[in-house]
Amino acid sequence: MSSSTSSQVADLRKSYERAELGEDASHADPLKQFDQWLTEAIAAQVPEPNAMTLATVGSDLRPSTRVVLVKGYDARGIVWYTNYESRKGQELAGNPYAALQFHWVELERVVRIEGRVEKVGADESDAYFASRPLDSRIGAWASPQSQVISGRSVLVANAAKYGAQFLLNPPRPPHWGGYRLVPDNWQFWQGRKSRLHDRLRYSLRDGAWIRERLAP
Repeated sequence: MSSSTSSQVADLRKSYERAELGEDASHADPLKQFDQWLTEAIAAQVPEPNAMTLATVGSDLRPSTRVVLVKGYDARGIVWYTNYESRKGQELAGNPYAALQFHWVELERVVRIEGRVEKVGADESDAYFASRPLDSRIGAWASPQSQVISGRSVLVANAAKYGAQFLLNPPRPPHWGGYRLVPDNWQFWQGRKSRLHDRLRYSLRDGAWIRERLAP
């Protein structure tokens, strides 16, 4: 990075003034608060409002992150789908705790979620897989996710192979399916002026959600 670019980055400033998040105006149930904010993000047409950063930690204690798409949420938790043999899948197999983060830049909002991760049931994974476009279903077979490959031609050849094998009805690969993060901690961050941001944390204690304000 050039010194001029580094200086420009250091000088970047933004004043957050779009909204506020007070205890009286927020939901007592964090899932309802999340549903409201996600609904508002979709209505505001922010780019990929369902994109979230997933953080996992491997046996080497090195954290890793990637962006995945939320595909469902309810009182049981937050669901996404992926290759179980990928790096994140291997890390979750060894350490089933993870963190999620949504960042809706245009709304000056962040949601952070932490908890234990479990695989969703086979029937649920089957149903979602069947709803995917054909190319995406073939892609789940074609990509040995996180493995080193010699070039893109490997993916193209694999897609052609499995496309010819399965035609219009590829089954769900045994190495592909859903995960559900069961939250025990939520944080909602709303940007405010002068860096005095609103930050509410919901912690699960004895089966009840405790809402607290954190200093930004």
